[in-house]
Amino acid sequence: MDSGYDDSLPGECLRKPDWKQLKLYGVGDPVAMFSSDSSCLSSRGRVSKWFWDSAEEGYRTYHMDEYDEDKNPSGIINLGTSENKLCFDLLSRRLTQNDMLHVEPSLLQYPDWRGHLFLREEVAKFLSFYCKSPAPLKPENVVVLNGCASLFSALATVLCEAGEALLIPTPYYGAITQHVYLYGNVRLAYVYLESEGVKVKGLILINPQNPLGDIYSPEELQEFLGFAMRHQLHVIMDEVYMLSVFEESLGYRSVLSLERLPDPQRTHVMWATSKDFGMSGLRFGILYTENQHVATAVASLCRYHGLSGLVQHQMAQLLRDHDWISQVYLPENHARLKAAHTYVSEELRALGIPFVSRGAGFFIWVDLRKFLPRGTFEEEGLLWRQFLDNKVLLSCGKTFECKEPGWFRVVFSDKENRLRLGMQRVRQVLERQPQVVEEASPCHTQEPSTQPI
Repeated sequence: MDSGYDDSLPGECLRKPDWKQLKLYGVGDPVAMFSSDSSCLSSRGRVSKWFWDSAEEGYRTYHMDEYDEDKNPSGIINLGTSENKLCFDLLSRRLTQNDMLHVEPSLLQYPDWRGHLFLREEVAKFLSFYCKSPAPLKPENVVVLNGCASLFSALATVLCEAGEALLIPTPYYGAITQHVYLYGNVRLAYVYLESEGVKVKGLILINPQNPLGDIYSPEELQEFLGFAMRHQLHVIMDEVYMLSVFEESLGYRSVLSLERLPDPQRTHVMWATSKDFGMSGLRFGILYTENQHVATAVASLCRYHGLSGLVQHQMAQLLRDHDWISQVYLPENHARLKAAHTYVSEELRALGIPFVSRGAGFFIWVDLRKFLPRGTFEEEGLLWRQFLDNKVLLSCGKTFECKEPGWFRVVFSDKENRLRLGMQRVRQVLERQPQVVEEASPCHTQEPSTQPI
């Protein structure tokens, strides 16, 4: 196995699903994973508290001891949370221009819960242009919420009955487990092992993929959509990284660019400014669906997940500014992402660490299996803890439901000084670890498909 920018790393996490012979390999059940003596809480409250106490431990620890070059130089460097911190200078200048500073009565009053019409019109034009849709997209198919977490929660609630499941290829962005479960009591069914006897209502696809950065080709998208149509499944397409493809040769295609969707009434697309525009704190997400029953049902939840009128005005102004987006922001953002990616890749190569990276998104999927003598998830958790104790936060493979212990996601979309210090701390931990010397085996010489599950 070579280290470096590698499209052919073997392993359980890098297999293409055989949709014709689909089997599930497990259904997530958060209730089974915790016990709580919080007798003052309902069962739903105890689940919520469990997610906060355990699933977000590293993130909470980071915020209590966040690195600051001047105020807290020994604080935690966050290479675990997928945020783009490279373009604040560009964004701050654009968001403080005069056209952003506007107040009128309608912006201070209750809006249409789908979002103000002026915003939905701009979203439809933006998606038509940047997704390269064959026909103009329609504002009546747009619903605006405060981020993709709310979108996952809303869609799971309106599409599934309590206890039903959505299919998801693994490894996947682990927070989706929480998003679909807390409100809707909907579980995720992971592809490939034995069925758990749960009714499956839909399929979640992330394109570009998180944590691998893979891009689905138009042919693969049609294959997945065709599979879903044959089984009458809804498809939730998460395209939140669609403008963060910094390797132009990859040729990303949105599902909205396809000439024909096999089942448009069951195809629902989400996007947000959190990743592509480095605005994860702004909380702006959109749903595009031709199914008006779904749009209306999600819109009814927007009274709990809506945006202020002032933010809606700002987002409309931003999305309509195609000149700034195409000529200023995207070229510079892609250049900075590529430079940061190159730096972390070179550091990993210098350490002899194999990794998977495709040129999209903010992360590199890193293979640290040789540092786990017994190859267990317990050891993976201990290694994660050592990184955190050494003041660098990473995300371990278990949080992405990776079947093999030892994989970690490293986020590179940060400023150079923090990247350098973060990678220095990673190096310090790894240099203290014993390494497993593996004998050659067929699994290390085969060349698997570049498309993961």
